[in-house]
Amino acid sequence: MAFELMFSVALLLSLWSTAGCDFVVEGVLQMECHDRYFMIAVDLTATGEAPRFEAVDRTGAYAITEDYAAKCGYSVSVLSFLGLVELRASYFSCHTERVGGFSFRFNLITSYDGVDAYYELNKTCPLPPPWSPREVTCEVNYMEVSVRSELPCPSGLSDDFSSLSPLYSASTQEWQVTFQSPEEQMPPMNLSQARQEGYVFDIINDRIVFRTPYGQPESYGTELNGVPVEVIHATVFSRQSWIVVMVDLVAACSMDEGSFEGGYMIWDTPEALYPSLGSTKISLGLDGNLVEQAAAEQAGFIMARQNSTVQIGIPYNAKGGYRKSYVSNGIFEFYIFNLYLKQISVDEHHEETALRFHRTLVTPLLPSSLFTEDQTDVKEGTFTIYLGKVPRDVVLTSVKLNGHEFAVPLSDTSAYTLTEVSYPNKTHSYTLKVLLNDPIVIQEFSKENAAMLHKLDINYTLIALPGDEPYHHTVSVTALMAVSPPAFDANCTASGIDFKLAYRPFDYLWYISIGPHRLTPALAAMHGYTMSNDSQRLLLSVPLFTHGYKYQNVSLKGFLGTFTILMRDRDTSEVQTSTIKTCLFNTTEFIMCSTTGWMTVVADLSLVLHEIPTKPHLINRACLPKEVDGTRVLFSFPLHSCGSIVKLEKGNVTYQNKIYFVSNNVTEGITVQCRYPLVGLYRLFSAHKFESDKEGVGSIIPFVDHAKAPARITAETTTVAPRRTRSPNLHLPPFYPTARYIKVYRVQNQFGSFGKGEGQNS
Repeated sequence: MAFELMFSVALLLSLWSTAGCDFVVEGVLQMECHDRYFMIAVDLTATGEAPRFEAVDRTGAYAITEDYAAKCGYSVSVLSFLGLVELRASYFSCHTERVGGFSFRFNLITSYDGVDAYYELNKTCPLPPPWSPREVTCEVNYMEVSVRSELPCPSGLSDDFSSLSPLYSASTQEWQVTFQSPEEQMPPMNLSQARQEGYVFDIINDRIVFRTPYGQPESYGTELNGVPVEVIHATVFSRQSWIVVMVDLVAACSMDEGSFEGGYMIWDTPEALYPSLGSTKISLGLDGNLVEQAAAEQAGFIMARQNSTVQIGIPYNAKGGYRKSYVSNGIFEFYIFNLYLKQISVDEHHEETALRFHRTLVTPLLPSSLFTEDQTDVKEGTFTIYLGKVPRDVVLTSVKLNGHEFAVPLSDTSAYTLTEVSYPNKTHSYTLKVLLNDPIVIQEFSKENAAMLHKLDINYTLIALPGDEPYHHTVSVTALMAVSPPAFDANCTASGIDFKLAYRPFDYLWYISIGPHRLTPALAAMHGYTMSNDSQRLLLSVPLFTHGYKYQNVSLKGFLGTFTILMRDRDTSEVQTSTIKTCLFNTTEFIMCSTTGWMTVVADLSLVLHEIPTKPHLINRACLPKEVDGTRVLFSFPLHSCGSIVKLEKGNVTYQNKIYFVSNNVTEGITVQCRYPLVGLYRLFSAHKFESDKEGVGSIIPFVDHAKAPARITAETTTVAPRRTRSPNLHLPPFYPTARYIKVYRVQNQFGSFGKGEGQNS
């Protein structure tokens, strides 16, 4: 009872709200006539504060307090799980008029903001089915027994028994009552004394009625087959001369509070509370609706007899039962059943006793297990967490993601989605989605799995309605995502290639290199790159002809330039992947000095001549251009061939050749040369092979060769073209990379010998 009261009070406080004015119109009032009682139910949500009742008759209005209700045949229950206050009134209750039926009059009193409002409730119930010779009602707060009176009793009883038949003589002695227990018979008391003790005796419709609250001093408890029973045995009598009139009034009620086993609420009552020739006949139902045993069993109820005990099993999901969630360091559920049971027995005199029970049965708190499922699909790149089996009266109010709390429902601008789905079994679910790469997700590299570990700690805050006590349901989910090295976006420009890299949280697992060297601001400055680097992205602009380019398909129409950026493992320096970008370039004039010892030149002779030259060749006349297009020529030859001249200077070695052509019968030309640094040089000339780890710096210089000029052109009249260095028609930085070393082998005899290098020959 204390358990039920605790929930009633807590939930009642949360259900009170603004009251209406006309309950009947608003549909918040129910008044029903049953076989042995009258019922009123009022919606709590429309009554402001807890409503009160007054019983009304011709003598006035009487407040139905807890004590007065048990004494006068009323029971008031706060059914907070239904949002109702229910009043049940016995047909033998104190202020009921019995003319052509049973007429009830009540005042319903509601209070809002301290102001009481009164509503008159009137209802007449027709005569019920015939009464059994003895009828006993075991209500939630009192016991009531009525027996048929067929004896011609004298008249003239005391005022306390004034409602008995007026045939009794006023000259007789007053009526008295004595109570009996197995151990003793108590001294008699008159009826006025009994009324002061909370007992009621009355004669109504030729029936003697006795009513008492539970727990009176004159009642006693016992056990029948292990079932607790409360019994009160009253005998009313009157002595008239030499005749004594006595009536035995016995009320015996099972006090079993029920138990929950295997999904059933089990309630027991002894079959032999009253004498019976055979098995008792039982009908039962929930919320005041009785059905016969066969129909009850078909609805899932269990009705069994064991050791003269009737055992009732109510399935937890029985229609007419009520389920409620409760939060207290967890989510629990309990089930409430308003059991109404009728038990009929027949004694050896073939007299029938009808015993009726009203019992509110409450299961213990049962854990309500929420169901969490990680439905994350790494391919989708999203955490997907399913929270299911959430009771219908439990709602999610907020969700905390890795310590960051968000109210539910989530805002339209939220980066996260939360979907709610309701199910026919009175549960609902929530599905949360969070991107794996969202900043709120913790990301760590797992060396064991060679993958990125994504972690999300979720704290769901739920409350049971009505109420505000929170329950925190926590779950942690992880996802392993195979990581790949970062890749640059690359774009061709007129003067080179631009690279762009958007950083990811785990990109620190690799580093960027150009060839074997790590890309740093110092390296970029040394090679003439333009680099911009912050916490979000890296921008790298690589001009044409700077270190790192590879060239292919060189022709007068253009050439392909390829630049490669390597991604290396941070710990092992092994190349994991690369970004390779090839672009088509077209310049009027350029010179390439390769690391493998080749010079490739595209020269535009129109820059020094005004007519188309003829017979272009190198120092070695056998070395002719690969392509000629008007004034533009393309030569590509090894540095050590075609008559090239090698010059040693301080810190450098220069390979020089000349492009000769005839113009206006004058042999003119352009000097082309490649200069390589000697830093790190191991061998100079030992074999017919060249090797450098960096490109050389080339120059194109026009000249006029007087020795080869026709006789008509004298030295005095010969014009010498000014010396100039030609570079590609590009905006290049004024810096040229140096070589770490070069290897040059087998040089023509005209070059002479330099040093005492290994393997020199001529």
